[in-house]
Amino acid sequence: MTIALKDKIIEVCNKKIAQKGDTVGVSFYAFFKNKNDNPKLLMEAATWWIQTHQLDHFEKAVKIKSLIENS
Repeated sequence: MTIALKDKIIEVCNKKIAQKGDTVGVSFYAFFKNKNDNPKLLMEAATWWIQTHQLDHFEKAVKIKSLIENS
C-alpha cells in the first residue's frame, strides 16, 4: 500500500474518531470522494480491505488505523 494512501486512511480515521468517538465505523469508501476519480487507488484500498485482511464492510476506525500503523 502506498504511503499516500496510508496517510489518507490515518487522517480520515483520526477525523472520524475525533468527531464520533472510538466506536465509529468506516468502510474503505470513506477514504475517497463520492465519485470514482482514481480507480487504481480505490482498487488498492479494496484489495487491502477485502482480500488481504478479509474485513467486513464496516469496521471500527480504531481497528483500521491500528492495522495501517502496524503494517
